[in-house]
Amino acid sequence: MSDSDEIIIREVRVDQIIDLRWTILRNGLPRETAQFDGDNDPTTVHLAAFRADTLIACATFLRRDYEDQPAWQLRGMAVREDHQRGGLGTRLLDFAEAFLRRQNHSNLLWANARVPAAGFYERRGWTIVSEPFEYPTAGPHVKIMKRIAPIVR
Repeated sequence: MSDSDEIIIREVRVDQIIDLRWTILRNGLPRETAQFDGDNDPTTVHLAAFRADTLIACATFLRRDYEDQPAWQLRGMAVREDHQRGGLGTRLLDFAEAFLRRQNHSNLLWANARVPAAGFYERRGWTIVSEPFEYPTAGPHVKIMKRIAPIVR
């Protein structure tokens, strides 16, 4: 792999990831369905992976309580089709966990995961905590959660 092939993961603005979310997660629906409530909150974290300045993956984390506990909600995780199943999603989640740990908000993560992606999350330490349910515009989902190690001071 040359230096130009190096993957860089960093925090970004939401407008930098909307098109990838739309293409991967809301294909065939209006572009605005890829915009989520809370995207523009000052505490929301948008992370993206780039290869040679090309966006190849993204994930958004919003401060949303889980069962009355402070937590981060993962939304809109998307990996370009030509980069799926190559470990990029794992790298993005690992980066996110370290990044969120430094935010000193919560070590609890949760999400509504598409049923076909649930195994991916389970292999990374997430737990399925609900029965399948239908999510409008996105199909069958399950609720998942994970506790990450807190910052040791």
